[in-house]
Amino acid sequence: MIEALNETERADALEALDEWDYDEGRDAITRAITFADFSEAFAFMTRVALLAEKMDHHPEWSNVWNRVEILLMTHDAGGLSTRDIVLAEAIDAMVG
Repeated sequence: MIEALNETERADALEALDEWDYDEGRDAITRAITFADFSEAFAFMTRVALLAEKMDHHPEWSNVWNRVEILLMTHDAGGLSTRDIVLAEAIDAMVG
């Protein structure tokens, strides 16, 4: 079973994720990304979906026109885990 990050691990991981906000109530991280238009936003979501499927780790997200909102947490761990950090870093790399 995957374990949630402890307080020190979480603090260290969040320090490196400048674009992400910590949701203390859910022990999760969130990020909102705005694209030029719906097509660009949807293409981004498709790329993330393919990666998430390979990782067997799926985000909670929503899309309204050019905006994508993402929430990452590991439900099995009951909070933020290393899997979330790895996916967040990959998402950051895709955004550029």
